[in-house]
Amino acid sequence: MSGNGLPTVLAVGTGEYTTGFVGNSQSPSDKKLGVVGLVMFDLRRRGLIAPEIKMVGTNGDKFAGIRDHFKRNIEHKYRDLSTAFTSYPEAGVRDADAYKAAIDSLAPGDAITIFTPDSTHFDIAMYAIQRKIHVLVTKPATQTLEHHQKLVEAAERQGVLCMVEHHKRFDPAYADARERARATLGDMNYFYSYMSQPKNQLETFKAWAGRDSDISYYLNSHHIDVCLWMTAGRALPLRVTASASQGIATSVGCVAGTEDTITLLVDFAIIDSDGKAQQGKVATAVFTASWSAPQGAGVHSEQHFHYVASNGETRINQARRGYQFTQEDPAQAVTGGSCTDFNPFYMRYTPDAEGYFAGQHGYGYLSLENFVTACTRINRNERPASHYDTVLPTIRDTVLTTAILEAGRRSLDTKSTVNIVLNDGKFSLQ
Repeated sequence: MSGNGLPTVLAVGTGEYTTGFVGNSQSPSDKKLGVVGLVMFDLRRRGLIAPEIKMVGTNGDKFAGIRDHFKRNIEHKYRDLSTAFTSYPEAGVRDADAYKAAIDSLAPGDAITIFTPDSTHFDIAMYAIQRKIHVLVTKPATQTLEHHQKLVEAAERQGVLCMVEHHKRFDPAYADARERARATLGDMNYFYSYMSQPKNQLETFKAWAGRDSDISYYLNSHHIDVCLWMTAGRALPLRVTASASQGIATSVGCVAGTEDTITLLVDFAIIDSDGKAQQGKVATAVFTASWSAPQGAGVHSEQHFHYVASNGETRINQARRGYQFTQEDPAQAVTGGSCTDFNPFYMRYTPDAEGYFAGQHGYGYLSLENFVTACTRINRNERPASHYDTVLPTIRDTVLTTAILEAGRRSLDTKSTVNIVLNDGKFSLQ
């Protein structure tokens, strides 16, 4: 941590979301430049984090390609944007525990971002928190309710911020809908969401898809959090029943049993201000996620929800913002071409008129900026870490998201309904 409280930031994980570099080349997705690395380089340019940025992966030989990718696609694209960073492990070294040495190089009050396979989140986050390092972990924070609640306790004990990167909360449409719904729509009655990615993403995720995690953890986590955020203090999930389809993922080389699409049916109790269930008032939610959507749909991710309450309803289609771009392929003069729906509200990758990076208002950027700003204010003793439990998607604020996700996984595995139970302030699954 610098003398003025600005955190040195370590990015744990060097995959698509951090660097935009997958395998040995640029990602084919809508995150060709990555998110975390690009945003941190710009936050450094703006003086919002300490000058040194660090990155750690498991294969030191990958960094040569990442640095070349950053030079060609970021430094040459944007004005005055340095992509310099310190890397772990060194070239020629493969080390699954390299994150430990990288975290050990930090000081209390510094920060890490975790964008790694789901099964690794808990160990990395706990290692950092125990050393008084602030943590931003991608969703799902953990795969089990037990691990999630252990992180809650550890972060509180160490006085650090542990935030889950639920960037949908920073989308202006979602945030506005949330506030309007809470102010005017009354009690939740029904929530339905759908989120997908095209089947070519299974190539990117083949190393862990169906082995370490599933599509519900990866995508349903977005809208489960949105639903719980909209109904916080007013509805409580009671039970989860899951169903899934199979066949497409395994046909492209994923392990046997990998689900293509997972749907969770969740029953809610409507509660009063004391947290007690209101007699005769219940609600249902349906969360569906798929990574076997067809290619050529025009968007990388279909994503929409429909929320019905006692006094009205709201619908949001986040994928199609009314911004279409059609481009012909000169190599296929007669039939070539495509129509794409862009979403610069998430990340704007085109530079401004002076050549500078101009994505500071995207909700993908704002999520990361809010995290480092909160770390700085905590470091300067301007706010306690607990202040952010009502401001940001902290580890404490997102316990029920993990409860629903794990209940869904258990439901699929046991082909039964799983209950979410609250006893003495702690949740468990039965």
